[in-house]
Amino acid sequence: MDYKNSKKRFWEVDFLRGTAIVMMIIFHFLYDLDYFGVLELNLFFGFWRYFAYATASIFILLVGVSLTLSYSKTVKEKTGKELFTKYLFRGIKIFSWGIVITLITFMFLPDGVILFGVLHLIGICVILAYPFIKYTCRNLVIGILFILTGLYIEGLSFNSMWLLFLGLRPESFHTYDYFPLLPWFGVVLVGIFAGNILYSGYKRKFGIPEISNFIFIKILCFSGRHSLLIYLIHQPILVALLYLSGAVSYGFNIDYLFRSYPEVFEF
Repeated sequence: MDYKNSKKRFWEVDFLRGTAIVMMIIFHFLYDLDYFGVLELNLFFGFWRYFAYATASIFILLVGVSLTLSYSKTVKEKTGKELFTKYLFRGIKIFSWGIVITLITFMFLPDGVILFGVLHLIGICVILAYPFIKYTCRNLVIGILFILTGLYIEGLSFNSMWLLFLGLRPESFHTYDYFPLLPWFGVVLVGIFAGNILYSGYKRKFGIPEISNFIFIKILCFSGRHSLLIYLIHQPILVALLYLSGAVSYGFNIDYLFRSYPEVFEF
């Protein structure tokens, strides 16, 4: 593999991830306006519910695509053990941020502790996906089966909390952010399928105009490259802007900051 070529990034992947981040911020900003009484909105039904699903689906699908790109860059430079260690520690790092959010919600929101949110999911998926990265069509088949299984069990209830990570939750379970492996690991596998089809050998297999130098595209690509940081800081910034603009005038509610923070992806 050409070393110089392996260092390049595919701007369209960063662009799509950045687009998902902007969609998340839009949804969250509207939620802020609704919560503070600036506007009366119903965001968890109809269009905005599907908007939230689309946001999460794009972001998680790109987790799979990004895994194939990362694997293609390093597969000829590292042994199997070194590759697995790489994804193991990357997954642990992301999962650890999920644990931080779990601890925060445990302290401030004991009625809706986030036990398996989007960061928990991505961290685990990065590790679990390693044996699947080199496959193509079987990932599509397995991914669709996982998605269908997840959709089927979504309406079921169970008495135990131990299988919560799979999507088997008690009827009375309540949380502010919940992304179980079923169906969402299936979305990651579909992303791996797409990545192996579209970027096999770390080469783009389709034609696309080179428009990455346009300022709008650059901004979204930058956002896509720093998605985790933006996810972690965007909500405090939005709340601060509302206060500074005068749209919100009453006392600061720290409970809201932690409660709404993960609700972007609450389904």
